Amino acid sequence: MDSPRGRIYQMAEVASGRQEINDDYVEHIDLCLACRACETACPSGVEYGRLVEAARGQVSSERRPGLLQRFLYDSVLVSPWMLKVAGYKAWLYQKTGLQSLVRATGLLKPFGLAEVEQLAPPSQPPFFFENVGRTFPAEGERKYRVALMAGCIANVSFARMNEATVRVLQKNGCEVVIPGEQGCCGALHVHAGMRDSGRRQALQNINAIDPSAFDAILSNAAGCGSTLKEYPDLFEHDPDLHARAEAFSGKMRDVLEFLAEIELPNRTIGELSGRVTYQDSCHLLHGQKVRNPPRYLLGLVPGIEFRELPLTEICCGSAGVYNVQHTEMSMSLLRDKMRNVEATEADTVVTANPGCMLQLQAGAKLYSKGQRVLHVIELLDEAYSAA
Repeated sequence: MDSPRGRIYQMAEVASGRQEINDDYVEHIDLCLACRACETACPSGVEYGRLVEAARGQVSSERRPGLLQRFLYDSVLVSPWMLKVAGYKAWLYQKTGLQSLVRATGLLKPFGLAEVEQLAPPSQPPFFFENVGRTFPAEGERKYRVALMAGCIANVSFARMNEATVRVLQKNGCEVVIPGEQGCCGALHVHAGMRDSGRRQALQNINAIDPSAFDAILSNAAGCGSTLKEYPDLFEHDPDLHARAEAFSGKMRDVLEFLAEIELPNRTIGELSGRVTYQDSCHLLHGQKVRNPPRYLLGLVPGIEFRELPLTEICCGSAGVYNVQHTEMSMSLLRDKMRNVEATEADTVVTANPGCMLQLQAGAKLYSKGQRVLHVIELLDEAYSAA
């Protein structure tokens, strides 16, 4: 019952009224990583990701999420002000030495929170929020005009990654606009079954960005990009909004997908060194069906030795907030993942999603040899800086 077919069977039983939404059903649906690897493997092309999100939406409509979950999803994630406050508090926790003290003394171990705390996102002031609403000119001749989705938590915890994304795009003739009225993409809401909240976020972004004004709308987060490309699914019963969502999603590209499409000139890329392996982010590989572009881009960087990661198509265990909700199972996946990383003898692991980066960074510290973990765009930024 925890296989894709088993879950689909249960969904059909609930849809037909032969089974009620009980604790057993909720547990089976909730334990799914929603990594969508089964979609890649399925010869019939069943869109399982959409099914499990719809099932979670049905559960959410009958069993309202708890107060804490609603507060985090509907207040914190969608509020730049609250994210800034949380970010500065996290920064103080890290910079005052309190974090090191908590980890060294093992205060959280009796409560089973030690591994979860390792997954806490870093705080990176100055936050990227100050760049929202700005336009960054292309270096040299402007060839493209693109809009960048800055995300929500990424503005606080991956500010340097966002800055690297802007620089790489500028290097490649892109005028980069960070639309001022954009907000959280709603991916975490949709994955959790909070579809009404996801629709509100989708509508905010659709209203904030005119697709006709850009050559592409870009995301550097695979999980966000997957949902952004599937916005039309949220408005299937509203023809007008569905059409607008299709126009928006028609311009959506993962930043690595876009860069591969425009064929970067490798003559401007500087030489780096070391062994690099790439972990496929589930929502880029399985959700967006993007496999080759990251590898193509890595192949443009002279000096690095690329080593393919065994079983890269298997989830690292991050899966949105799965690593917090089901930490034991998540860590089991992570241990296996880091064993495969060690088999490559790579000193740098690159991936394409902030959640995967956090998971792999924790894995490198807990179960491996402290390898560097970067977004592919950050490695490209390093290479351009070395030119």
